[in-house]
Amino acid sequence: MAEQTPRRNEPRLRPAPLLFEPAEAAADPEHFFDLESIDDPKALLTRATELTHAFRAAADRAVEFQAMAAAQLADPRRFDRLTTADIAERAEWTEDYAKKMVDFGRDLMRGAEGRGSADPV
Repeated sequence: MAEQTPRRNEPRLRPAPLLFEPAEAAADPEHFFDLESIDDPKALLTRATELTHAFRAAADRAVEFQAMAAAQLADPRRFDRLTTADIAERAEWTEDYAKKMVDFGRDLMRGAEGRGSADPV
């Protein structure tokens, strides 16, 4: 189960870095962040766990950025604002989920305004 994303008053933990995979390595379906080359099960478990945490943290952050973008696109002050139906279609969400994401994004942005700026990291 994914860990909860830290909120405004909680420090963010830095996960293990996700290193860029060269195109030729990424093209090999058996290759995955060089895990297949680790023979020691203890080392394999450690690195696989680091990657799991890093991917979860990356996914949580990406969702937060999706929510903030949805809130900005739905802002009634924008002359080119989108409806939640339009946002849902673009993001491949249901309209109900798009409404929740807009609300979540507004909450995130209100918290960022209180700190002075959004923390993209």
